[in-house]
Amino acid sequence: MSIRITHRWSLLVALVLVLALPALAARGPDLPDYPAEEVAPGLYVIHGPVAYPTPENQGFMNNPAFLVTETGVIVVDPGSSVQTGEMVLRQIRKLTDKPLLAVLNTHVHGDHWLGNQAMIAVAPEVPIYGHPKMLEQIAQGAGEQWVALMLRATDSATEGTVAMGPTRALEGGETLTLGGLTFKTHYYPHVHTTTDLMFELPELGVLFLGDNACNRRIVRMDDGSFPGSIAALDGVRAEVQAEILIPGHGRTGGWQIVDDYRTYLAGVYEGVVELYEEGLSDFDMKPIIAERLAQFHDWPGFAEELGKHISLAYLEVEAAAF
Repeated sequence: MSIRITHRWSLLVALVLVLALPALAARGPDLPDYPAEEVAPGLYVIHGPVAYPTPENQGFMNNPAFLVTETGVIVVDPGSSVQTGEMVLRQIRKLTDKPLLAVLNTHVHGDHWLGNQAMIAVAPEVPIYGHPKMLEQIAQGAGEQWVALMLRATDSATEGTVAMGPTRALEGGETLTLGGLTFKTHYYPHVHTTTDLMFELPELGVLFLGDNACNRRIVRMDDGSFPGSIAALDGVRAEVQAEILIPGHGRTGGWQIVDDYRTYLAGVYEGVVELYEEGLSDFDMKPIIAERLAQFHDWPGFAEELGKHISLAYLEVEAAAF
């Protein structure tokens, strides 16, 4: 009898393992390491690829950053997947074994924050900050939509990622003290999305732009506003005294990032305003505006986004006319 019971248990264990294997295997490959570059004392940026998410880049396309302070580490936008978040943690651990103090998320687009999952795995109680509208949109399913988008775009390289959004809300205008440093939050109602926070570190002369201005990379504006974005860039240009600007995509630099991106946004919007008054359709506007914006032709995303941007700006111009 004991032999039969043991045999039955062996079969049962084997069956459980077989059934569990798909779940255990349902995870994309690790993301290769990308270098962390020190852009200010103790502040590191991992400049990601500027392409759209693909199987080759495994969905990694933003600029995760981390700040090593006297008491711990603050992470900004840990990336598009659990694999990206784990890569960020590996780069942190090459430099320090200090604990995670906080995670800051700039906006709702998942290529910036789905890496939260990896942060929570090593620090379950770590506070994660984002705008209340970001929390609201994630509660309505935005996280799952971004998980699905990344899976499709990468041929499941991001498999295993679970949407884990911010746990604490920042309205904008608050000042946080983290690791002995000051984080000032800047919010404008409708920029790249309605959820965007920009983070300023006055002691380091640093401003995190999120996707409100990118460096030699044109990004989607499906949820955005052209006049709102222009006003926000003018606002931080006048208000913030920073020397180091970290965009959501593209290389870290100075105020030229803001100036160039504002030129693009204004070129689209003001071109649409002018041509709308002449009675042109958004389709007919595209070649004219494209010619005027020739300096941006070699920026990744220009060819893919310009037509959509003109259509979106057209809707804003049309709404303002009524």
